[in-house]
Amino acid sequence: MQTATFGAGCFWGVEPTFQKIKGVKKTTVGYMGGKLKNPTYEQVCTDKTGHAEVIKIIYDPEHLSYEKLLEKFWKIHDPTQLNRQGPDIGTQYRSVIFYYNEKQKKLAEESKKQQQKKYSKKIVTEITPAKEFYPAEEYHQKYLQKHSRLSCGF
Repeated sequence: MQTATFGAGCFWGVEPTFQKIKGVKKTTVGYMGGKLKNPTYEQVCTDKTGHAEVIKIIYDPEHLSYEKLLEKFWKIHDPTQLNRQGPDIGTQYRSVIFYYNEKQKKLAEESKKQQQKKYSKKIVTEITPAKEFYPAEEYHQKYLQKHSRLSCGF
């Protein structure tokens, strides 16, 4: 199994998109990229911890490529919006790819270059090394499924 972690806005809406992909074995929403250890949702929402709301994906590379995950990542959000997605504003909603090895970094950078050709505005997506992942509180995991909602404004 391999790991991919993306930030593409509110993690409630990002998680179901990746859960549906064949080859994804597990998804967990949480926080990455900040300076505070074990942040809470309330702390991350202050926009002062530096964390992004992210989806951590465990996938089977025999059945799903990292490139396919990147394709889905680009499709589900607007990578030209700085620190926001739709009505959600703050650095915790930034567009970010956290990579775990040099191959993922290279693939992410190549895909970003290809995506830029589709936009007139500059893509602001960060590509940065993965840091410590902090799972979000249990009530955030599979939130839309638990509340019988199809989306959170995506």
